[in-house]
Amino acid sequence: MNTGILYIVATPIGNLGDITFRAVEIFKEVDLIICEDTRVTRKLLEHYGIKTETKSFYKSRGTKTRKPEPNFEYIIRKIKDGKNVALATDAGTPGISDPGNQLVEAAIRNNIKVVPIPGPSALAALASAAGIDMNRFVFLGYPPHKKGRETYFKKLVSYDFPIVYYESPYRLIKNLELLSAIASEAKQSRQIILGRELTKMFEEIVRGSINEVLEYFNKNRDKIRGEIAIIVY
Repeated sequence: MNTGILYIVATPIGNLGDITFRAVEIFKEVDLIICEDTRVTRKLLEHYGIKTETKSFYKSRGTKTRKPEPNFEYIIRKIKDGKNVALATDAGTPGISDPGNQLVEAAIRNNIKVVPIPGPSALAALASAAGIDMNRFVFLGYPPHKKGRETYFKKLVSYDFPIVYYESPYRLIKNLELLSAIASEAKQSRQIILGRELTKMFEEIVRGSINEVLEYFNKNRDKIRGEIAIIVY
């Protein structure tokens, strides 16, 4: 029996119309779609009339103190049994600030063919609308929740290139305050381009100094929702 293929499929970050024709075709053709959350992916699949079986990437949902455990063995076994499998996260391109890269690593170790199906990405979307030189930039993913947070932002302000990172709406104010303090201590004047709800109805891109953006969201806390992408330059 021939080994199947692992497809890494990018999905919309908000607007369902942003999915590619190729992604729809792959979702229809594969034997199984591995999802971050089957309920989220199922909404997308139903929108396009796709009835392919879905299964969670994780063995369990996890707890407040313990992260959910990825189900690598099950996925690899399915592909080795000849099944073609597509990996999709809740939004955007798998493998960027999520455990999709670990699944790809496991697939490569098992001599499984990995095929990327490119598409939406919050990083690329914000960079395209930045209006600054993005020929070279650094991507740092999400800041640590607690341990290492200060070190993360000190490293961030040390770069000469634009820095892109993702932020949770629950930690935006606290982390902007920390970033402001560290930049001030380093005697650096940094600007921010912040994108929230990208491609959605209430999409907004806010530009200004760290303190200007911080003041804006302190006055408009009702707007702190959804996933956030930030460029510091």
